[in-house]
Amino acid sequence: MTDPNAPDPYASQQPQGPAPAAPLTQEQDVQWASFAHLGGIIGFLPSLIIWLVFKDRGSFTNVEAKEALNFQITATIAYIAILIVNAILGAVTFGIWGLIGWILPLALWVLMVVFSILGFLKAKEGQHYRYPFAIRLIK
Repeated sequence: MTDPNAPDPYASQQPQGPAPAAPLTQEQDVQWASFAHLGGIIGFLPSLIIWLVFKDRGSFTNVEAKEALNFQITATIAYIAILIVNAILGAVTFGIWGLIGWILPLALWVLMVVFSILGFLKAKEGQHYRYPFAIRLIK
């Protein structure tokens, strides 16, 4: 029988928790912040991943990735609303709305691309960028 007060011989072999990640350098902070904006061209996932991975490692990346993510979430909500409105108007007008209903999603996509590029360019210079319209869901 073993002594309950004896030291555990396997205690030193137990794995330690992961070491905290090193803070980002100024250049890396600016780089990842600008990538968070540029990723908005393909959707909200790049901004979300960058924010989750680097939010505690760089303050500039934290702020800019949140801003980009909030804009992408807003754009996604707007896109879903446009699809619903297009479906309703297409049903009510017996498909006539379908001839012009493609303009709204295209316009939204163009706005997403333009604002994402503007955010990328500002963040690349180390300046904060605030989108002209975004629901601030993540604070």
